[in-house]
Amino acid sequence: MRPHAALAVTITALTTLALAPAVPAQAATPAGTYAHDAFVATNHQRLRHDRVKLTRSDCLQGFARMQARRMAHKQEIYHQDLQKILDTCHLNLVGENVAAGFTSGRSVVDDGWMKSKDHRANILERRYRGMAIAARKGDDGRWYVSQVFGRHS
Repeated sequence: MRPHAALAVTITALTTLALAPAVPAQAATPAGTYAHDAFVATNHQRLRHDRVKLTRSDCLQGFARMQARRMAHKQEIYHQDLQKILDTCHLNLVGENVAAGFTSGRSVVDDGWMKSKDHRANILERRYRGMAIAARKGDDGRWYVSQVFGRHS
């Protein structure tokens, strides 16, 4: 039986100005494993579709982590302010996928985002070079996930 799953997507292209400090790498936790598996699955999909692998971005990671935490706390999915990410991380292109209810990092990518036209477009966007993913389990027992993409000028 497939878990109830929810998805949302946004793609935005703008210019940027400032930079945030780097965020330390996630520890080996269930949330860290979930995010790592989603990161690997995303790059696997990109390679299958002749796209370059994305690298981890510390700046984007801070935003992904904060968004996953907020969604889990509220037990709902929604997008964050992408303009703030553009400005803080010095990007000219940013996008975000969010989801809830998928039991693993691989599942959120393969069974969720890749089966949705707009989410798939974010994952396969040729211009992206950086990515971050964070997952957080809510008090309702569901995983809440934020995947943030970007490209520098």
